[in-house]
Amino acid sequence: MPAQRARTAGWKQCLQQICDRRGSLELAIRPPGEMNGDAPRGDLLFRARLISIDHSTIRVETPVSLGQSVEFEDGLELVAIMSIGQNRWMFHTHCIGPDTAPSPTGTPGLVLSAPQRVERCQRRRDYRIDTADLQLPNVRLWPLLDPSSVIAAERLTAVDFQHELDGTGSGAMEIDADLMPKLGPEYGGRIVNLGGGGLGVAVGMGDAGVVGRHAMWWMQFELPPSVQTPVRAVARVAHRHMRSDRSLYCGMCFDFGVNPSHRHVVARQIMRAIAGLQQRQLAYRKAG
Repeated sequence: MPAQRARTAGWKQCLQQICDRRGSLELAIRPPGEMNGDAPRGDLLFRARLISIDHSTIRVETPVSLGQSVEFEDGLELVAIMSIGQNRWMFHTHCIGPDTAPSPTGTPGLVLSAPQRVERCQRRRDYRIDTADLQLPNVRLWPLLDPSSVIAAERLTAVDFQHELDGTGSGAMEIDADLMPKLGPEYGGRIVNLGGGGLGVAVGMGDAGVVGRHAMWWMQFELPPSVQTPVRAVARVAHRHMRSDRSLYCGMCFDFGVNPSHRHVVARQIMRAIAGLQQRQLAYRKAG
């Protein structure tokens, strides 16, 4: 028991250090049991600034994506990740409800339960512990040679997504080659977090040098099972750094300068995916 209390105190100290640095946790909706198999899914990690902690709760700012707050249902089970140096640790938590106390920045907040147990992520599996395994979306990346050439592809994506919403199409149609933007060779990466105006992408060591040399990119990724239409958009590299595993982390901001209306399409796709993950978890728990 003393050793357990010491470990708990140690993690509270680490969380407090993150809070003192105005750092963030990463939050994901915990996949329900029915989704822990091999079926494809697009788990999303949201960065949420840590406001404060006490013996039983954690207060964070409400995550935001493309200007829209990510609403979590009361009681929703979450997986939280905190980074300490080069190590990554995960724990289970749940949403207690909105934070009624004023945030230092005026941003709405959430109250989460404090962890009962914290586990280091398994070696070579940065987002897996014994009781949770996140499947972060892969992303396809192409250097964008002519930003004005994206309009046709973005408009077709909007049409496909509307057909999906209306139930008149699968939403998973590929775009004809002659309507694709003017692009360079394709590369690949993985979406490791979602921020207010973009996303964080990890690129493998083999492609890191190439990706670091281009500013503007055309990207495509999928968010199953609730969204069948691939998310397609322009993004620019805002910052980048090498990670401990020698992959390249790129902070990428969506860029809707050529086609501002496409911002609404991408935001709706992301919010629909989040809502679907929540609905499936709550339905699974109710059925159980």
